[in-house]
Amino acid sequence: MKYSYYPGCTLKNKAQDLDRYARLSAVALGFELEEIPEWQCCGGVYPLGTDEIATKLASVRALNYAKTQGQDLVTLCSACHHVLKRVNDDMKNVEDIRTRANNYMQLDEPYAGETKVMHFLEVLRDVVGFDELAKLVKNPLTDRKIGAYYGCLTLRPGKILEFDDPENPQIMENFIKALGATPVIYSMRNECCGGYVSLKDPEFAKNRTRQIFENSTDFGADCLITACPLCMYNLNKSDSEAKVPVYYFTELLAEALGVKEEA
Repeated sequence: MKYSYYPGCTLKNKAQDLDRYARLSAVALGFELEEIPEWQCCGGVYPLGTDEIATKLASVRALNYAKTQGQDLVTLCSACHHVLKRVNDDMKNVEDIRTRANNYMQLDEPYAGETKVMHFLEVLRDVVGFDELAKLVKNPLTDRKIGAYYGCLTLRPGKILEFDDPENPQIMENFIKALGATPVIYSMRNECCGGYVSLKDPEFAKNRTRQIFENSTDFGADCLITACPLCMYNLNKSDSEAKVPVYYFTELLAEALGVKEEA
């Protein structure tokens, strides 16, 4: 099975290893990520202005390309997933945005939100299945206690993203179990890390990451995983005495599947 793949800016620059881990893991699991040609930055932030259209066009181009290929669109980055999913919802349900975007782009056929947008974790859960993933693990991550850090962007707004329960998500914990490790449940796993204000108000962001590390280690986590490059960057900058290693979920997936060294 092939998916149209939207890597996003971070995974094509400072996080190229995370991209390679995902591509090799996908092959090991029986599907392929086919990168969208000449994709453009999604903007990283969903624009809140109701009349804003220009910053949504890059997402529409990617969504429409996946439609022309007859493929679902997959991304690894929570920020990209968030923007793509919300723009897709606009194109499906907001007539003014749909009309203006299609008029501007002059597509052969108007785009109206037909593409299904999936986070890589959703492919693992809904297509591969965590039970099947567990069978394909070659290097179980036994004796590791891993805290899942969701952050904001994969979960909210819940009715549009439909990724998991925003208040009590389980997808990353089930992913951790499939890899043979023990998931650690802690209260700040779905709270904001302060990533978007790390330049404007670095002390606020540092305080948030301290709380996340302290809370997760109090519950016994010896490392954290995330699905957001911005969260990973912000957590790694923390000066908390409770700081533990932070991994992108694709790195541990590649390790468990035995393809990390190849990457």
